[in-house]
Amino acid sequence: MRVLHFFKTYYPDTTGGIEQVIFQLCQGTRAFGVESEVLTLSSNPSPARLQIADHQVTRVKENFNIASTGFSLQVFRQFKEMAKEADLVHFHFPWPMMDLVHFATRHGRPTVLSYHSDIIKQRTLLKVYGPLMNQFLKSMDRILVASPNYLRSNETLKPFVGKTVVVPYGLDQLAYPKVSSEKLNRLRTIVPKKFFLFVGVLRYYKGLDGLLNALEGVDYPVVILGSGPQELELKAQAQKLKLCNVLFLGRLDDEEKVCLLQLCYALVFPSHLRSEAFGISLLEASMYGKPMISCEIGTGTTYVNVHEETGLAVPPNSQLALREAMRRLWDNPEEAKRFGTNALARFDELFTAERMCSKVHQVYNELINPVNA
Repeated sequence: MRVLHFFKTYYPDTTGGIEQVIFQLCQGTRAFGVESEVLTLSSNPSPARLQIADHQVTRVKENFNIASTGFSLQVFRQFKEMAKEADLVHFHFPWPMMDLVHFATRHGRPTVLSYHSDIIKQRTLLKVYGPLMNQFLKSMDRILVASPNYLRSNETLKPFVGKTVVVPYGLDQLAYPKVSSEKLNRLRTIVPKKFFLFVGVLRYYKGLDGLLNALEGVDYPVVILGSGPQELELKAQAQKLKLCNVLFLGRLDDEEKVCLLQLCYALVFPSHLRSEAFGISLLEASMYGKPMISCEIGTGTTYVNVHEETGLAVPPNSQLALREAMRRLWDNPEEAKRFGTNALARFDELFTAERMCSKVHQVYNELINPVNA
């Protein structure tokens, strides 16, 4: 079975949560006889084809980018050629350019769509894009969402609930690098002995401005791992608030990320908008047995982090509630340890890459071999 994954960005150009999900699907479904390829855009697609782990990635030139939407003329021809060789196309939403390519090429292949996130920030453009988006969703054979929470609270998907399947994201710990004692010891000299960790791209919906405000007047150490469009703004805010307990580390490699996940006391994940549909960082924290703090926004964040079971969930944009949750975990190490133990158990039960890939392969097989499914 040959599957073509199509999304606007991918490794090695970008390293976000959707990219991580695509990577796990490409690697993990190999055990079920699936050969995957990824087609994506790049501002510098040289080389045009490269190998990422056990799957091939094809990159075409991004001509321009408007409102986080990359556009390319070359991608129409490239997609049509690659779709001919595929048994099924797996789209990753949202990306309006993808809708245009799907309809223009008339590829005729069975389709699966992973609905990763609502469109939140570009509300004005959504009024224009909405009719095309609805036709695109209507044309899909199956739609995948990562949590029952998200499906229940999603207005866009209500007309398509009959063909929507809940498949939680999953991770494979063996795909993460083993930590060297040398790197672990080096990071120990950089970070506090006990600290909260944030991991992610520094974007508007991550709620980091609220986290910084919550830290005013308290001394809980927070390590922020990641870079992004809000980085300079957040550093200026931390300086203005005179926060001496916040350490911005920028973007580090995967081994260093694993080191920090192992060293941290707990993960704080203050995303406050529905653009955060799941939170791969929460999965990573669960995989390493760490307690979590997240916001209740009706998405998968509180499917991973269950309030009072694996950590604490607070209202979005409530700095007092966030500060109180940090205080409670900080002052109650036995409770924090219990939350972390529960998080690991929940990960093993629901969020392994093997489980995700098995369910996705089942969806693929139902579409390609309906008689045998």
